[in-house]
Amino acid sequence: MSSVGGIDVYVMTMRPATAEILPGIQTRVLTFNGSFPGPLIKARRGRPVVIHQRNRLDVPTSVHLHGGEVDPQHDGQPMATIAPGEDRTYYYPNAQPHASLWYHDHAHHLESENVYRGLSGQYLLTDEVEEALPLPSGEYDLPIAIRDANVDDTGLHYTMSDRNRSTMIANGKAYPYVEVAARKYRIRFLNCSNQRFMELGLEDGGEMIQIGSDGGLLPGPHPTTSIPLSAAERADVVIDFSRYPVGSSVVLRNSGGFGNPELVGQVLRFDIVRTAEDDSSVPSVLRELPPLPQPTAERTVTLRMDEDGRPDPQAYIDEKLYDPDRVDQQIRFGASEVWTVKNLNQIAWHNFHMHLVQFRVLERDGRPPGPAEAGLKDTVNLRPNETIKVQATFDTHRGSYVYHCHMLDHSAMGMMATMRIS
Repeated sequence: MSSVGGIDVYVMTMRPATAEILPGIQTRVLTFNGSFPGPLIKARRGRPVVIHQRNRLDVPTSVHLHGGEVDPQHDGQPMATIAPGEDRTYYYPNAQPHASLWYHDHAHHLESENVYRGLSGQYLLTDEVEEALPLPSGEYDLPIAIRDANVDDTGLHYTMSDRNRSTMIANGKAYPYVEVAARKYRIRFLNCSNQRFMELGLEDGGEMIQIGSDGGLLPGPHPTTSIPLSAAERADVVIDFSRYPVGSSVVLRNSGGFGNPELVGQVLRFDIVRTAEDDSSVPSVLRELPPLPQPTAERTVTLRMDEDGRPDPQAYIDEKLYDPDRVDQQIRFGASEVWTVKNLNQIAWHNFHMHLVQFRVLERDGRPPGPAEAGLKDTVNLRPNETIKVQATFDTHRGSYVYHCHMLDHSAMGMMATMRIS
């Protein structure tokens, strides 16, 4: 990274590499700069980031800053791909408030496999609101990207909609351990799975304090023992390890999604190895969100995929497959809209992600959202037959952007559509 005129400049090369996901076994992966997962980027509001992306893979790519407010040409559109051997420069203005974002490939029909094989990384954006709080910081602020995979001593195996992804991986390692001090830590969970729903909790039922979600800090802290995350969702939590004696351990477990609990249950182990001073705390008020404006329009969106056992199932938004030449929603710049999103499936789970905007969840099956969904979101989970309402304001950039199910196997099967803001 270099800095030029108040802009942070990165050069990333997308290239094949090997990673030791399982101890002692080298596995071929796709990477940014040889790192699995991709390098952590730390950014600050008001200080732009430029990333020169060089594609040295044998497949096209398109890099999307998930949750970022950027111009269309820098959004990583599904069809705006970087051909093998070519380069593209992305400009991120970082004009939005703090948030735990991430970046990943978005080349249509390839995004599922490319992300599965490693093309993703975390992007942490901070600002003066977040920095003014006495939350754990520095070495006590741990980003942890969690996913599942089908991996064995012969390598990483990809199949669309594979239900045998039974190895849990955290920051590129299967079932790792993390050494921590007996004090409070801020931990930024990212579910970077293709399609797994997770329910994260400490094995002893210990309390975690959720302080943030996709779009940054919640209005206030939410004490809980369980963090549900669908694919692409984020949750920032504070865990106080001072309640554990030095020399002890506590396991982070997953109780969500399909698969054998013996295989998909353990995520990682925290080893408490030393004492440390701790002047951090979690304030009772974390941020103030402005009141929602009066809605200017309402829309309804349906999500459905074939689940009748056919050999080549497809996935739809409003009963249509994604067509990059079709505009599905015309939105007036500056509008604030309520979208009702319905999962029409009887078995399949989905989630809903909008590019460009952070939205507010208004209702879940007619009921107010829980405290974990009280902040800004860009991805929201939908169980079978579930309906949600969200409100989004389109006042930052004009142009065409996609919205889709962020279970990437589903979006690669066609569950994606285009909105044009003008």
